[in-house]
Amino acid sequence: MTTVSNDDLFAYALRLGDDSLILGQRLGEWCAKSPEMELDIALMNTALDVLGRARGFLTYAGQVEGNGRDEDALAFLRDVEAFGNVLLVEQPNGNFADTIARQFLFDAFDLPFMEALAASADETLSAIAAKAVKETAYHLRFSREWTIRLGDGTEESHARMQAAVNEMWPYVHELFEMDAVEERLCAAGVAVDRAALRDRFERTVADTLAEATLTRPETSWRPVGGRHGRHTEQFGHLLAEMQWMQRAYPGCTW
Repeated sequence: MTTVSNDDLFAYALRLGDDSLILGQRLGEWCAKSPEMELDIALMNTALDVLGRARGFLTYAGQVEGNGRDEDALAFLRDVEAFGNVLLVEQPNGNFADTIARQFLFDAFDLPFMEALAASADETLSAIAAKAVKETAYHLRFSREWTIRLGDGTEESHARMQAAVNEMWPYVHELFEMDAVEERLCAAGVAVDRAALRDRFERTVADTLAEATLTRPETSWRPVGGRHGRHTEQFGHLLAEMQWMQRAYPGCTW
C-alpha cells in the first residue's frame, strides 16, 4: 500500500478548498446585483454550496497540517502566493454571460471530479465529495441551461455568450493538470486522475455548445500557475476585499 504523506494530503485538501472558496467569493459578488431576483437567489445558493464545501476542505487541511490553523486562518490569513486555486475560478464576473461561461466550464469538470473523489480512499475527502455531488449536479444544470438560453437567444445575447466562452476557454487546461503531489496521491487511491475526466468534460461541453449554437474556441494559449501561487492581477483585489475585516480586526468574532 502506498504511504500518503501529510504534506501531500494538506496540499491537496488546501487547493480543493481554495477552488471552492474563490469561486464562492466571485459568485457572492453578484449579491443584489443579478439581472433578476430569481437569478440572485440561484447564484447565492450556488455560492453558499461551494463555500460550504470550502469549509470542509479547509478544515481538513488545517487538521492534517497540525499547526493550529483553522478554516478561517487558512481563508483570511494567507497571501496571494499561498493560494492554490485554478485561475479559472478567480476570473472577474464581467457581465452575466462571463459569469455563466466561467461557471459552466467549471461545473462540467466539477461534477465528474466530485463523483470520482467520492470514491477516494481518504474517508474525509470522500465524505465531502459525496455531499457535493448532488449540489454540483444542480450547478451544472443551471449553468448549462443558461449557456443554451443566452447562446441560442437574441443576436446580442449570442454574441456576449460566445465572447464569454472565448474569454474563459484558455483557463480550462489547468483543470486537468496533475503535478507530483496529485500523482502520488492518485497512486494511493486518494486523489482523482484528472485526465480520466477529459472525455466526459468534452462531451458535455460539445453537446451544450451545439445546442447553444456556440463555437468551441481554438487557442494555443494555456495560462497556468494557480496551483503554485502564480495568479492573475485581479486576484490580489479579490483577496483584499475578502480578507479586509480579519486583517483590520485580527481575531474578531461575531
